[in-house]
Amino acid sequence: MLIFAIDDEPVALLVLHNAIAEAVPEATIMEYDMGTAALESMRKHDLRPDVVFSDIKMPQLDGLALAAQVRSLSPGTKFVFVTAYSEYAFEAIQVRTSGYVMKPVDANAIRREMENIAPLRAEMPGGLWVRCFGTFEVFWNRKPLLFARKQTKELFAFLIDQEGSVCSAETIITNMWEGETDMAAGKDRVRHLVGDLKRTLSSIGMEGILIRRSGQLAILRDKVDCDYYRMLDGDMAAVNAFTGEYMTQYSWAELTTGRLYFRER
Repeated sequence: MLIFAIDDEPVALLVLHNAIAEAVPEATIMEYDMGTAALESMRKHDLRPDVVFSDIKMPQLDGLALAAQVRSLSPGTKFVFVTAYSEYAFEAIQVRTSGYVMKPVDANAIRREMENIAPLRAEMPGGLWVRCFGTFEVFWNRKPLLFARKQTKELFAFLIDQEGSVCSAETIITNMWEGETDMAAGKDRVRHLVGDLKRTLSSIGMEGILIRRSGQLAILRDKVDCDYYRMLDGDMAAVNAFTGEYMTQYSWAELTTGRLYFRER
């Protein structure tokens, strides 16, 4: 589980972090002293937090505006306001946040909010874990694996979606960049992304899951642990974890989303 803690006051941020860590010990917590910094992290590294705990009254970008922008980037993220100003309760309701916590924050308050939030995904295993339900995320030893480029992460997502099937550069280009007419430029872009993906996987000793032969690409399905594959293999916990959302940031994933949805009806 990935949780963002945001507060422009250092002491308040430390208190918030400690309260979350005590209440949700299995979570990966990322701290930010500005809402703008959290948004930049989401955009740059394509991070999609499960929950955001944020102060409301902050410079540059207040919590109310931040909640709207987070929602546009990651519709599935739960947003909880943390503030000393009770008069903001009405505004919090207006933007449909998941919760509201008054300062000073403690672990019990965080636990209550987490219990009120719709059930989140089960605790992830160690090693390489790929989450396809909701937004696509990749974790290494329960921490987000950072990709140098958004499209590198998207390429990995596409290969996961293909379930180990061999993909040509043309297949990747057609799906990831609909309307691309310069195939030579597209192939050059794919080549750079493949190199970047290989370096990212090599950094965690997992380059062996990537197969590259004669200009074609695939992943070794049985070497990848993810909720999507577990569901296909009949794991009931994974089946129950699917709520109709699959790799929601990628339009090409809609076909698989529909197939999974009707599979479960």
